[in-house]
Amino acid sequence: MPELPEVEVTRQSFASRILGAQVLSLRMGKPLRWPLGCDPGRLEGATVGAVLRRGKYLWVPLSPAGVSAESPPEGLLVHLGMSGALSFAKSLGPAGPHDHFELDTTAGLLRLTDPRRFGAVVWGASMASGLPARLLAGLGLEPFDEAMTGAYLHQRLKGRKVSIKQALLAGDIVVGAGNIYACEALFMAGIDPQLAAGRLSRARCDRLVLAVQEVLHQALAMGGSSLRDFKDAHGSLGHFQLSTRVYGREGEPCRNCATAVRRMLQGQRSTFFCPVCQKK
Repeated sequence: MPELPEVEVTRQSFASRILGAQVLSLRMGKPLRWPLGCDPGRLEGATVGAVLRRGKYLWVPLSPAGVSAESPPEGLLVHLGMSGALSFAKSLGPAGPHDHFELDTTAGLLRLTDPRRFGAVVWGASMASGLPARLLAGLGLEPFDEAMTGAYLHQRLKGRKVSIKQALLAGDIVVGAGNIYACEALFMAGIDPQLAAGRLSRARCDRLVLAVQEVLHQALAMGGSSLRDFKDAHGSLGHFQLSTRVYGREGEPCRNCATAVRRMLQGQRSTFFCPVCQKK
């Protein structure tokens, strides 16, 4: 599943090119997770604003023709699902059987390709109303938010009996620490992924916040991770998976102590860790 780095890399790969373009048409293919929520024709002539990211969602603002620029723009909330990808180019050729959304603009065509159809494109009068607001309501802090500190994490983890790995994946405390990045951050912070979240000390929370931010910075710099078929809107692959310290390295020597990296299942997700470097 595309995680925060992959979604942010995708945003960066087309946001500046589509900014200010006018919508020529919108086409929906086979049904996605939720219906669009409006007549596609009503978006024709709208101007595309600055594309934003919130967690793993993208918000594409659309200012309808004739509406005051001071009015909050309506827009489209986009989620890539399990295996979706956005493409943007002047010409992308005919739509294929897995292309389920196309926004044709004066700057080019934005297309969502999603073989499994777990992705979504939904209209909203704003990010703060309707279905977009409900989908975004439960999200935690962005990892680079100034409020994302060890003190904040320590407070939010109090009393939680689930493992720290599961607490990170839940997304209600901090967004962006998906499975790959949670494994890597816990290794960097020296924390056993099975440790009960509520048992983390303030000092370990400080280290974990810094580790999450460092891992995500590295992933963004390397274009995200392409474990299966992730590509940005240019069609470029990510390379973070080539430099992981524990993820995907079961049986290989730990880069710190040479102990064999182990794998276990937590919540039906594979967790990779070093039994020596990561302490309870």
